Amino acid sequence: MAKITYIDQDGTKREVEAKPGQSIMEVAVANMIPGIDADCGGACACATCHVYVDDAWVGKLKAKDDMEDSMLDFAEDVRENSRLCCQILVTDELDGIVVTTPESQ
Repeated sequence: MAKITYIDQDGTKREVEAKPGQSIMEVAVANMIPGIDADCGGACACATCHVYVDDAWVGKLKAKDDMEDSMLDFAEDVRENSRLCCQILVTDELDGIVVTTPESQ
């Protein structure tokens, strides 16, 4: 099991456990993490699971593909560390990853 910490805009931290192979979005939805809407259910067809990945973890992620990069065009306040969490699969190497939800989706 890997731990994921979700931080919302008011600074509230929620730490949950995830099984390898799950997406960070699936884990958020299963644990009712506020700020991650996941309207498309993880199909990379919207940008409602936009998160900011903590800088310490950005380099440990698989690079964004063209689809994810295109979908981020629809997100608000996109930054260098912006990702769609439906595209980040949990691995043992990501144990402890920290993501922050944007002010709005």
